[in-house]
Amino acid sequence: MERFVAGSRAALQDHIQQHQEIHVVMGNEACDLDSTVSALALAYFLAQTSPAPKAAFVPVLNIPRADFALRTETTFLLRDRGIPAASLIFRDEIDLGGLHHAGLLSLTLVDHHVLPGADAALEEAVVEVLDHRPLERDRGPPCQVTVEPVGSCATLVTERILQGPPGVLDRTTAALLHGTILLDCINLSPAAGKVTPRDVACVSLLEERFPELPARDAVFGALQAAKFDVTGLTTEQMLRKDLKVLSSDDVVVAISGVFEDLEIFLLRPGLLQDLEAFCQSRGYAGLVAMTVSFNEHHEPTRKLAVYSRQEPLRSTLCRALEEATTPSLLLQLLPSPWPCVVAYAQGNAVATRKKVLPILRAALGGLGAAGGPEDDVVPPPTPMNSLVEECPLAQAVPPLCPQDVLERVSRIAVGQPPGSPK
Repeated sequence: MERFVAGSRAALQDHIQQHQEIHVVMGNEACDLDSTVSALALAYFLAQTSPAPKAAFVPVLNIPRADFALRTETTFLLRDRGIPAASLIFRDEIDLGGLHHAGLLSLTLVDHHVLPGADAALEEAVVEVLDHRPLERDRGPPCQVTVEPVGSCATLVTERILQGPPGVLDRTTAALLHGTILLDCINLSPAAGKVTPRDVACVSLLEERFPELPARDAVFGALQAAKFDVTGLTTEQMLRKDLKVLSSDDVVVAISGVFEDLEIFLLRPGLLQDLEAFCQSRGYAGLVAMTVSFNEHHEPTRKLAVYSRQEPLRSTLCRALEEATTPSLLLQLLPSPWPCVVAYAQGNAVATRKKVLPILRAALGGLGAAGGPEDDVVPPPTPMNSLVEECPLAQAVPPLCPQDVLERVSRIAVGQPPGSPK
């Protein structure tokens, strides 16, 4: 993996000069750890196994390089595993539109399957999708689509690699996938409502293959600490660190994941002025800050703050959140320093931002997210994670062992139904 990433930039330049195919593997515009590691690992796997050896497989991080420092858990894990930031290729360092216009681009999407409106011209270059969100848009052949309701896209990448030739998975790739699944699934804690049996099975398989991997608690603790390390970040950087944007015909609202307790966040010096400046500079009519923190048992505490100087918009958003039933957020009002900020404790701690986004989108008129993977799409159903209302995974399911998963993905690989006889 280290040599592959280090050589990606040179391979890209060489293939541009030689007018040869460039196969980009790219995550979503949030560019969190799951998107980053899924892109790196799948590109590495394809480069080792593809029947098209003339193509250059290039992982691309879907943010400008200047924003990478805000992804603190990602910078930590890559640095820890010997992958320097200088070797990575970011979205502002590659001209995807130019490559597509020249007929050189093939595109695989990981951790999302809908390109934003600004990238609509690239849709015809998409040859494969690997995602764990509910399918929002059908793609016909020859695009290969894998969309499964697991806790982490890295789980799907792990399954894909494990069904490939033996020996492709190296220690660095295994460590990246292992850490990503643990962080995404909150150390495989059922109380967090994200983990599925397939996530658990993949972590176990990676540990069996590489017994020297650090203990789960140590990995999760280090990554969680890095993710929540907002030391030195301005309010503007904290709001940009994990940002989605929703829009209707004439209203744009930001939804920021904030890795700090809400009461502490609201006491930041100059916060109201910072919120106003953040929204005014980007044309946002309002902002919803979703904070999360965890106790020693990895159980999440979630809180919400709704900010807008426009009272009708603020009331619309608050009413939608308070009255939501799919899922119910079980909100309780908290004290707020200002009338233009409404604060809540969220009793339903398994309702993540993926579940809150459709509620807010519907309140704004049903249009998708601008500047993110939800752009111009039909609102998706609530993602089906474990321990979430009306989710098949919340019902009793037989336990899966690693061997069950291996057999299943092997059968899928050869075109057999998972339950067919050997």
